Amino acid sequence: MTHKWWKEGIIYQIYPQSFYDSNGDGIGDLQGIIRKLDYIKSLGVDIIWLNPIYASPLDDNGYDISDYRAINPIYGTMGDFDEMLAEMHKRGLRLLMDLVVNHSSDEHKWFKESRKSKNNPYRDYYYWRKGKNGGPPNNWPAVFGGSVWEYDRTTSEYYLHYFSKKQPDLNWENPKVRQEVIDIIRWWLDKGIDGFRLDVISMISKDLVFPDATGENFGEMYTRYFCNGPRVHEFIREVHDKSLKDYNVMTVGEGPAITKEAGNDYTGQNRGELNMIFPLDLMSADWGPDGRFDPGITDRRKIKSFFREWNEALGDDGWMSVFLDNHDSPRMVSRFGNDTTYRTESAKLLLTLLLTLRGTPSIHYGSEIGMTNASFDSIDQYKDIESLNFYSEAIKNGMSDHEAIRRIQISGRDNVRTPMQWDDRNHGGFTTDTPWLESNPNYKSINVEMEESDDSGILSFFRQMVAFRKSHKTLSYGSFTDLDPDHPHVFHYQRKDADAQFIIILNMSDHTTSYAINQAGAHLSICNYTEAGKREELRPWEARIYLTAI
Repeated sequence: MTHKWWKEGIIYQIYPQSFYDSNGDGIGDLQGIIRKLDYIKSLGVDIIWLNPIYASPLDDNGYDISDYRAINPIYGTMGDFDEMLAEMHKRGLRLLMDLVVNHSSDEHKWFKESRKSKNNPYRDYYYWRKGKNGGPPNNWPAVFGGSVWEYDRTTSEYYLHYFSKKQPDLNWENPKVRQEVIDIIRWWLDKGIDGFRLDVISMISKDLVFPDATGENFGEMYTRYFCNGPRVHEFIREVHDKSLKDYNVMTVGEGPAITKEAGNDYTGQNRGELNMIFPLDLMSADWGPDGRFDPGITDRRKIKSFFREWNEALGDDGWMSVFLDNHDSPRMVSRFGNDTTYRTESAKLLLTLLLTLRGTPSIHYGSEIGMTNASFDSIDQYKDIESLNFYSEAIKNGMSDHEAIRRIQISGRDNVRTPMQWDDRNHGGFTTDTPWLESNPNYKSINVEMEESDDSGILSFFRQMVAFRKSHKTLSYGSFTDLDPDHPHVFHYQRKDADAQFIIILNMSDHTTSYAINQAGAHLSICNYTEAGKREELRPWEARIYLTAI
């Protein structure tokens, strides 16, 4: 297997609004990130993934871009950005920018021109269609609710938006649009950034027939009609060949509805497309047929099968980034662990899992200290457009306030966007003003300052695991074998190459479990409990790493 820096790296994701406020306006900013770079460096990570900081009206927290070459003033200036990038590079940290080119903001100059008239030069930068039978062109629902089509009175036509009506989809069929994207990419790479995370990249090619959906639930419809369109690979290869291939950078494609069988089509070494993808199957593992706000219980075997099947499918040709939470999901310890009785143990176990898998690990800010879902009680405390739209439609359709809030508490994206908890001062030391999104009330007991003083805490364990992974390339490149795929809650797998063999055993439950460990000569390298336990008895949320003879 070819060795690459981006295969050995560890990604730390920063949601800029929520990381650190340097000027007391309640919003995290670039100077705030600069002030915390020494902390980030101390974690041992190498790559910072920064969620969008471009000019934006923030309808979807920056995933609606109004100027791709400008910094949103709430975060600072281009001068602040240049300083931040220089300070990152000074510390050996690389910067991964989040690029959103499936859609723009409706306040982008391209769209403002596009909607003026049918013969405007920017008209076909977007998808415009006539209505059908007095309504929209087809019956597709948007990700954030309502129709994917929005009527515009100026020209009496509808424009396409897979997400919010303020996020019109760019028309990649137009070569001028593709060239605009290429020029934007080259502009940022020439500034010295180290790569891009490409948002919903599997959605840039459309079925231009736009057929009506025929009875599918939303998940089935989303997969069938929104993703992996007929020209998606052609478009990505063109972008690669005209920009990315000329730079030593990394690319991560967010992969809605990319199947494991298609993973190598996007990331194969000779495809000329992407370095790796973020497969999203695991993020919907506990969703019911109606999507995010139809939550269920995650079967641990789904977690195991996800990693097993993706590893088998990618083999030595493709690559993926592995993650357990990000800005679009609940906190990992609340979703996959136990965030009350066994918060410390389960957070450490999940970090063990993340940092012993094959693929480039990505950790969301705050997960290194075990931050949990906020679970706010009132809709007035939520900011995310997806949660607000769900609540509005749910109440309109007869759901009780209690049930709607319960579902948002479990699955809402604001859970993972609350301000970073630095210390036990007001708002967790994030700001001296009122934060843009309320802090999780548990910041008094869960914060960086407390973790820094606890040698047996989650933060210390995270640093230990990062150092362990970096000292053993087997954990980056070695083979992955699930040794007990059918066990309901024990994840038992092997990482192996010519240099070393590791056995990882994780008890993903609240119960003590008898479990035979048959590896002769196995040496226990890491355990998330400080006290010694019985060899063939796994305590609740116990994680063990054994180094064994090859």
